Amino acid sequence: MSVTHHPWNLSPAEAIELQKRLAPSVIRKSTLNLKQVRTIAGIDTAYREGIGRAAVVVLQFENLKTVEFETAARPIDFPYVPGLLTFREGPVILEALNKLKSPPDLLMFDGQGIAHPRRFGIASHIGLLVDIPAIGCAKTKLVGKYQEPDVEQGSFGYLRDEDDTIGAVVRTRYRVKPVFVSIGHRINLDDSIKLVLRCSTGFRLPEPIRQADKLSREMVRNSI
Repeated sequence: MSVTHHPWNLSPAEAIELQKRLAPSVIRKSTLNLKQVRTIAGIDTAYREGIGRAAVVVLQFENLKTVEFETAARPIDFPYVPGLLTFREGPVILEALNKLKSPPDLLMFDGQGIAHPRRFGIASHIGLLVDIPAIGCAKTKLVGKYQEPDVEQGSFGYLRDEDDTIGAVVRTRYRVKPVFVSIGHRINLDDSIKLVLRCSTGFRLPEPIRQADKLSREMVRNSI
């Protein structure tokens, strides 16, 4: 797949400046019809002893069955800094993505999209670099304020930061903690919410991310 490159060996200050420079390039509208979505890739990364292990699991959208998966492992050199997750995980995720036989129609990340201080979380960053529609679906909030949604599955409320609606707080399972959904790239928020709920199968995490999380953790266990 086509990838736009930039240096990864940056200082935290340089990484922040790069985010500010690239964030305006994120497309906050859908460039594909949901009826055209055939495959969705869940993406997650796990760590052990300084090694990052990325998993990409591609599912058929119609039945959420796995059709392909790829993994990659490499040393993590960038320090942990809130808001700069992509500079730790980006290189190993791109390595795993580049192994796929064909690009998926959509990427779904266990992380933020534009629900980020500089509107450029990992789903926006990687989505922009590979130019594939992407959604952020995080377990925790990074920035913004919201009202807790109703306890029913499918309930949601909007996540706002000052005057900007940056995401949605979505209940994927009855009385279970919500997830934080945001635009990554080339998709709007309403479609992002619909896709996360469509991919939810009775667990808190939507199935693409759940499968990627499971695979990345298996990689860590098998590395012992």
